[in-house]
Amino acid sequence: MPRKVITGFSNPTVKFVRSLREKKHRRQERRFLAEGLRLLTDARESGRLPELLLMVQGREEHPLLTELEHAVEAAGGEVIELPLDLLAKVTGKDNPQAVAGVFAEWDTGLARLDRNAAPLWLVAQAMRDPGNLGTMLRTADAVGAGGLILLDDCVDPFSVEAVRASMGALFTVGLAQARWADFDHWLRQGEGQLVAASLREAQPYRGAPYAAPCFVMVGNESRGLPEDYEMACDLRVTMPMKGRADSLNAAVAAAVLAYEVLAKLDG
Repeated sequence: MPRKVITGFSNPTVKFVRSLREKKHRRQERRFLAEGLRLLTDARESGRLPELLLMVQGREEHPLLTELEHAVEAAGGEVIELPLDLLAKVTGKDNPQAVAGVFAEWDTGLARLDRNAAPLWLVAQAMRDPGNLGTMLRTADAVGAGGLILLDDCVDPFSVEAVRASMGALFTVGLAQARWADFDHWLRQGEGQLVAASLREAQPYRGAPYAAPCFVMVGNESRGLPEDYEMACDLRVTMPMKGRADSLNAAVAAAVLAYEVLAKLDG
């Protein structure tokens, strides 16, 4: 099937895709941009296809790219070729990968989650760094967590930076967004142990009485969790700091706790 070719930056499609680098346009269009063959392959294998597939002219053929192209066309999506320098302007990267895609955002409401689908869940409150959010998504994938729940004013998980940092985990991990009050109400409607890394009336994280389904919660990178959030937890645990640092990076702390909980629940 002949592919549409775009060579001009003033093309409306190019302007539309480029606009998705800004949060206000993503919210308005309910669309986001993802880049890279590996990431788009993870998306395809998890059942999500881009509505619009952008491919660099003159790129090397690859079987995964061919499969992706055919899948997009079979689903009624559009495939476009464009020069490398134009794709660089679209993605905002000087050295873009050979393929990018525009995806429709999906429902991230709490109601779509099944708390009993997995013994472990990750929760992040007011996380602001897209790299940390991407790391938490990757951690959730690695430990087989049911998903990642973002509370309050977190960084946009569909931003170009967060999608890139997730290295495909955005498509493989359940994702929900909620305010604290709504999450607390939802959690207390069924089984679920809420655990936080804390210094308030906390016990050592090793050997703590974790129970499934366990929701491991970390707070903002600089402020941590609000005191009332911590006190609402079923369990507060602390990790030893043997050096000069007084705390771990939020995403690192979540990973350490997640593996400890997993070991306890698997044991």
